[in-house]
This record gives sequence, structure tokens and C-alpha cells, in this order.
Amino acid sequence: MPHINLLPWREHAKEQRQKEFMAVLIATATIVFLVMMMVRLYYNGQIEDQQKRNQYLRTEIAVLDTKIEEIKNLKLRRKSLEQRMQLIADLQRNRNLGAQILDELVKVVPPGVYLTKLEKQDTQVSVQGKSESNNRLSNMMRKIETSWLLEEPVLNSIVAAQVEPRILSDFTMSMAVKPVNVTGQSEASAQQQGAR
Repeated sequence: MPHINLLPWREHAKEQRQKEFMAVLIATATIVFLVMMMVRLYYNGQIEDQQKRNQYLRTEIAVLDTKIEEIKNLKLRRKSLEQRMQLIADLQRNRNLGAQILDELVKVVPPGVYLTKLEKQDTQVSVQGKSESNNRLSNMMRKIETSWLLEEPVLNSIVAAQVEPRILSDFTMSMAVKPVNVTGQSEASAQQQGAR
């Protein structure tokens, strides 16, 4: 006799396929969830690493900024010290400037010219005096132009004497003192020539 299955096999097969479908769906969802979690963990790790690098760079930049400020402060202090040293060196070079000017005036004033007043303001020297002739004043101006310390002589005025006998004329003259560093070099060259 033939075997007849009277059970609802179609519903059973349909139920079986639904169970298999749900199992595959759950497995796929689980795998997708795990993959998403792995990707998320990977990217979170990458973000944390980048944040650590950024924080390291920020701290190093802050350290470098403080060092740059220190360098700026050191440069300002160095500049201030250099200015002070330059001022001290200038004072040292100019210490004997008054004596040097008088010594140089003795060399450039020819016989027949007499100085009665000498005044120095900054780099300008003004002299007043008496002269026997204009030629002697011209000679004095030429000597000043070749001087190692004095330059740019200007004869401001020359007036014939008001008192009899009119032998001497009154004059005023101004001249400039050469800059300190030039005088130091010129002085050294003058001393070398004197040694020869």
C-alpha cells in the first residue's frame, strides 16, 4: 500500500524555511554588527592616536613658544647690553676729546692768530680770537681741513679792530669735530706716521 503523508508538510517546510531565513538574517546582522563595531573601534583608535599626536604637538608648540619668547627677551637684553657697551666705548674714546681738541688747535693755529674764546657744543667747536691778517686765517682754515680731528671750518665773521693802532682783526670761526670712530682710526694712522 502506498504511503500517504497526511501531515501539513507544506506548512512545515515553510516554517523550516522561515527559521532558516531568520537564522541567516540574525547571523548576517550579528556579523554586520561585529564588523561595524570593529570598524568603529579601529577608527576610534585612530582618532585617539591622532588626538594624542595633536596634544603632543600642542605641548611642544607651547614649549617652543616659551623658548621663542625667551630668545626675544635675550635678544632685547643683548641689544641693550650692546648699546651700553657702545656708550661706554664712546665715553672711553671721548674721555680725552677736550685735551685732543686743544692739542689739535695748537697745531692748526698759525703764528699771528690768537684765540680768546673757545666753546664746544656737541660736535661743533666755536672759537673767537684776533688775527694779524686774513692770510693767516686762510692758512688756519687749510690746516683745519687737513686735520685728523677737526673738519669743515667756517669763518663766521671778521671785523677790523676798533682800537688804534688797527693791527689785529677780531674773528669768529666754527668747525666740526670728526666722528669718534673716524678719529680713532685717524689717530692711529697719525701715530703710525709719527713713529716713522
